[in-house]
Amino acid sequence: MIARLFAGRGRPEPSGPAGTRLYAVGDIHGRVDLVRSLTTLVADDARRHRAPRNVVIFLGDYIDRGAQSREVIELLMHEPLAGFEHVHLRGNHEDVMLRFLDDIAVGPSWLAFGGRETLASYGVEAPYPDAPPDELDRARRALARSLPPAHHDFLSRLVFRYDAGDYVFVHAGVRPGVPLDRQVPQDLMWIRDEFLFSGDDFGRIVVHGHSISPVPEVRHNRIGIDTGAYRTNRLTCLVLDGTASSFLQT
Repeated sequence: MIARLFAGRGRPEPSGPAGTRLYAVGDIHGRVDLVRSLTTLVADDARRHRAPRNVVIFLGDYIDRGAQSREVIELLMHEPLAGFEHVHLRGNHEDVMLRFLDDIAVGPSWLAFGGRETLASYGVEAPYPDAPPDELDRARRALARSLPPAHHDFLSRLVFRYDAGDYVFVHAGVRPGVPLDRQVPQDLMWIRDEFLFSGDDFGRIVVHGHSISPVPEVRHNRIGIDTGAYRTNRLTCLVLDGTASSFLQT
């Protein structure tokens, strides 16, 4: 699949690390039912292929929009896949939730794109985006009380990128024209059009979520796997093993 893009381009096919099977999971957005189904598919696939090393990379946006943000975090924390290494990236939705705990100024935008569902999952009465500051601060203080310390610690320790072989895994994308080792978290979590419409060679194939497409987008420089799970019921996983690639999907 990916290899076909490089046929005739005079470039070697991209490859993951030798002896490693990589599983990259797209944006979950509060759908614990879908992540349970997909991780079952991942575990079954790993048993069939018996790679020496299995790594699952969650690309971020675990919360918001769907009704079970708290349950998703619980699953990621307490139900790891046996025999796998786990990588959890930070998405823009986790970033805004953490910022809201310190600053209600981000509240209206967060509540408008899924924060109300997350607050409800933690038992907090959610204000509307146009609520006055005192209501936003009430919700902020209630979330601070209701958010288990272990959840806050998990969210605070999320990483911004993961490199493996010829691939780099991020939530949103990378800034064209900026070397990978100089990318900033804001772009890794939030960038959209400048990245999506760029034909640049980024130095590695960028695997990302953040921008919804009906089916996975495979380009010569990036692979997008956010298939809008919260509204389509399609949670997607990219599987990479050497130069081979495939997809698993709910």
